[in-house]
Amino acid sequence: MKNITLFASILVMVVFSLSAMAGDNRLIDAIQHTQRAVTAVDGMDVAKHAEMAKNHANAAKTDKHNKYDDKQMDDGIKCLDDAIKEGMDGNAEAARKAANDALKHFTKATN
Repeated sequence: MKNITLFASILVMVVFSLSAMAGDNRLIDAIQHTQRAVTAVDGMDVAKHAEMAKNHANAAKTDKHNKYDDKQMDDGIKCLDDAIKEGMDGNAEAARKAANDALKHFTKATN
């Protein structure tokens, strides 16, 4: 009986640890796509990576196991919206700047 309890306890800890790591991975993925948006050559590529970053950032924000600075996350997501709009409009420079601003917010959100 002790072995079953020990095994169940370990299993529960592993599940919670994996959930916490998943949230971190989502923000890491958001940051990586944002970095790709910052270095992209054309506006459409910036928009594509900014959209993927936004999806990951929204998932990281809603993760209950990690607490990021909500204001920084919201500001970063708004910057990604701007990057997507500018990129779709063909304004690559403005799109990269907006993505760079998002990157700064996401970095601050983890502190």
